[in-house]
Amino acid sequence: MSQLTYYTEEGLENLKAELKQLQTIERPKISQQIAEARDKGDLSENAEYDAAKEAQGLLEARIAKMDDLIANARIVDESQIDSSKVFILSKVKLLHLKMKKEFEYTLVAENEANLKIGKISIDSPIGKGLLGKEVGEVADVETPAGVVQFEILNISR
Repeated sequence: MSQLTYYTEEGLENLKAELKQLQTIERPKISQQIAEARDKGDLSENAEYDAAKEAQGLLEARIAKMDDLIANARIVDESQIDSSKVFILSKVKLLHLKMKKEFEYTLVAENEANLKIGKISIDSPIGKGLLGKEVGEVADVETPAGVVQFEILNISR
């Protein structure tokens, strides 16, 4: 059984749109490539056919994975989020204690993470280190470079 994953309404809609695109556009495109390669003759020595069949297998695996994600997806009710502690969809203002630099992140599901716009995964090292912490607490975050300490300055939605 797959594990539940939590999404914002927008994130789940984006996932559904990507799945629809794979099923309605990419799948027929690969089927067409297979048909064209098959028309070229001997399949035992047809590299185009082999490549198209491999692409089809990868696409079908991706579609199956996305179907599973959507089936086990739950939308987070933002009105029910307790902003006294860090949870998914919390917007957190942090102070990197060693660098004395402030950062602001929103914790989101893995598929919605985008560091460029300040969205980090709750499954990332920083996300895991922050979960359940309150304003004023120091989070010790395990990173490849060692433990990094962040003080939580503010939590909002």
